[in-house]
Amino acid sequence: MASALGLTAVLAGCAGLGTPGSGEVTLRLVAADYGDSEANSSQKYWDALVEEYEADHPDVRVEVSVYSWNDVDRKVKEMVAAGKAPDMAQIGAYADYAAQDLLHPVGELLSIPVQADLLPQLSEAGRVKRTAYGMPFVASTRVLFYNKKLFADAGITDAPKSWNDLAADAAVLKADGVRIPYALPLGPEEAQAETMQWLLSGGDGYTDDIGNYQFDSEANVDTFTWLKDRLVDKGLTGPTPPAELNRADAFTAFTNGEVGMLNGHPTLMKTATEKGVKFGMVPMPGRGGRSTAHLGVADWMMAFKQNGHREEIGDFLDFVYSDKNVLAFARMYDLLPVTTSASRIMSDTESDAALAPFLAELPDTEFYPVGKTSWAEVSAAVKKRMGKAVAPGGSPKAVLDGLQRMAESADAAGEEK
Repeated sequence: MASALGLTAVLAGCAGLGTPGSGEVTLRLVAADYGDSEANSSQKYWDALVEEYEADHPDVRVEVSVYSWNDVDRKVKEMVAAGKAPDMAQIGAYADYAAQDLLHPVGELLSIPVQADLLPQLSEAGRVKRTAYGMPFVASTRVLFYNKKLFADAGITDAPKSWNDLAADAAVLKADGVRIPYALPLGPEEAQAETMQWLLSGGDGYTDDIGNYQFDSEANVDTFTWLKDRLVDKGLTGPTPPAELNRADAFTAFTNGEVGMLNGHPTLMKTATEKGVKFGMVPMPGRGGRSTAHLGVADWMMAFKQNGHREEIGDFLDFVYSDKNVLAFARMYDLLPVTTSASRIMSDTESDAALAPFLAELPDTEFYPVGKTSWAEVSAAVKKRMGKAVAPGGSPKAVLDGLQRMAESADAAGEEK
């Protein structure tokens, strides 16, 4: 992501005050930057949105500070710790703040029509103990990308539908000299995404139907045992050990024409197209056919109670979640809208056709258990440990058992907060 544009000086001032005696309210929003340069920084989106909003709301000022993803969560945490919480934050997780009773429930903010328009599975993912605190801001799903030229050169005529198909195709690609038949990024950047996608395709996931961690389930152990035996140990995941391969490096290798298959999100389409890579996209293969459950990733908007601007925040967020603004941001960064109405518009718009495979998965997506206060700690452990499960001499069962014990302990500690 692009480097931070810098937190404006207003954040050092007294939060929540307008000009003395003016009756003006100042709302402060800290947001993440989805751009990769100053030219496409999210600051430009927010500046245009705020200018339009303020034109119709002369008694409300909105000041938006945009930070890179490397910094934004930490910056908000520091502000909250200093007693200077922003009115709103658009970041990666909300559960810790909700557990500390720092956030407004969504029902106190958004109008009923806007609440009802949020995609149901995303609204559900925004809950802590059955109360919604996180508002989904933008989403993405993952599909299997494959290099059409490498497939054709190797004589492969169809995209894989099952794990066995994927393994067989990877073996053919390797025999044809492809450097990385299947890229398996289990490095520290985003191992939690690749892991969850494989666990879902194997029939389980991180949690069971009632929200308890289930790392050590029989299906999960079988999934990573298959990965180790059928892909990694056979040399079908390339020269870099999965534990050392990050998503960004895997994407770069794909756009350089060195990867036969990998799991990717919508932004990979643009970079691959710019590099002239001819690619196809299909749902993730499953144990016996196409997977019926898909990984979804969402980023979140939340509103802090500290400054007492509930009504103004709610009105501004209703504007943020209008179709026009939701679609503008999603299209700017090749992501997916988080409302039913905007999703329907995107599905019916020819210029958005490239996103159709990702939109089609939205109804069957499952998201990280972000409503658990333990998730940040558990996610960090997955990033650190999961690659070891498929390393030479590694034991998928031992790694998953260890993660289960750690997750249960972190969950219990979170419940005590």
